[in-house]
Amino acid sequence: MSANAVQHDNAASSTSSTSSEGGATTPPARPVPAPEQLEFRHAMAHLPAAVSIITTDGEGGRCGITASAVCSVTDTPPTILVCINRGSAMHDVFKKNGRLCVNVLSDELEQLAMHFSGATKVPMEERFSWDIWEAPGELGQPVLADALVKLQGHIREFKEVGTHSVMFVELAQVKVNEKKDSLIYFNRLFHKVKRTVL
Repeated sequence: MSANAVQHDNAASSTSSTSSEGGATTPPARPVPAPEQLEFRHAMAHLPAAVSIITTDGEGGRCGITASAVCSVTDTPPTILVCINRGSAMHDVFKKNGRLCVNVLSDELEQLAMHFSGATKVPMEERFSWDIWEAPGELGQPVLADALVKLQGHIREFKEVGTHSVMFVELAQVKVNEKKDSLIYFNRLFHKVKRTVL
């Protein structure tokens, strides 16, 4: 996930270095974050956010990632933004496909969030073989049957900001399940939020 959540599948694929002794490979050392980066990450971990699985399917391939960096932009036309790490192996898949679905997770889908973060090491194609998907909507994107909210749209703009790209998505289809409860990410843990009857 971005900023305030774990997103293993969204990490860059590192090129290993080759040892001069026996050809063994070791991963390159990661740069040590600056104090202000650590402070920012800690603050963002305390920003409660809905948990979503962002999926895409098309010419560039099919994939999905767990993310919390999803935000409303405007209702005219209905537009949201989604952030993705530029070093992610899936970044260019989203860019090439130009379409996606934001599956906002209901409270019972915590384990699925772990699968699509890459934490469980389940292969991507296996995840899409499970009986958890409904018939694709008008844009043909993978839609989770039990999602709390399902948002399909066209990626109208990619804007690069530091280590991430911000995808501006104009929505073509919006569905809400009024009977589901919510899953949020706060202080690096998942939490379930029950619906309040108004």
